[in-house]
Amino acid sequence: MTPTLHFIKLGGSLITDKNRPLTPRPLTIQRLAAEIARAYAARPDQTLIISHGSGSYGHAVGRRYGTREGVHDRAGWQGFAQTGYVAAQLNRLVLGALLCAGLPAISLAPSALAQCRDGRIAHFHAAPIRRALEAGLVPLVFGDVAFDETRGGVIVSTEQVLVALASHWPPAHISLVGVVDGVYDADPLSDPQARRIPTITLADLPELSSHLQGSHGIDVTGGMLSKVQAMAELVRQLPQTQVHLLSGEIPGRLERHIRQIEDPLGTTLRAA
Repeated sequence: MTPTLHFIKLGGSLITDKNRPLTPRPLTIQRLAAEIARAYAARPDQTLIISHGSGSYGHAVGRRYGTREGVHDRAGWQGFAQTGYVAAQLNRLVLGALLCAGLPAISLAPSALAQCRDGRIAHFHAAPIRRALEAGLVPLVFGDVAFDETRGGVIVSTEQVLVALASHWPPAHISLVGVVDGVYDADPLSDPQARRIPTITLADLPELSSHLQGSHGIDVTGGMLSKVQAMAELVRQLPQTQVHLLSGEIPGRLERHIRQIEDPLGTTLRAA
């Protein structure tokens, strides 16, 4: 039986305090790593590729230098290097937690894999990911800086990296694990009456776009709306792929999701 491919993204707002620069949430990272490791051991029929956002690391520094818009001078390249450095710092924390939990994770930096053109990934060097999968390792990627043919250098979001990976290995499931448990008809962090929307189809997105505006804290890659739009474009190209948006704040929820992927939690985005 061919294993089911499952991409998991740990959101930057979940693993860091996005309102305090360079502030991780180490206990949350360790708990999520343990949940993934237990679920991975229980579901050998799933192949995982794990990713994470930059949260208060890459976003805070990238905003200071305007790296998302491009790099054009010495100060810009200094910011490019600093943004890559702090993104890698957070990545080492996540990698360390995954390894301590017993997961055979290997970190692969998008800065060495992606070549961009005008802010979009134009070429992705997939061979190291392929070799890791063949060796039975669990690849770990993240939001990072990348060189750009037109802008010099840019920040690539984790979602952009996942889309690039999907062009090589179409996943059955993509899970975006954040603070909020899916998509709501209002902001659930400020409105206790907000109602969760369990299923979204591509036809629903125009009407729902107003509920997806922005994100909490600093986010130089566009917030929830751009994340869902990127995933929607992927689902248009790969209609068999399902995207799940759920909370990782509730202990055990991510583990349950991976173990029982057929019974999705949060909000599921489908083609139709």
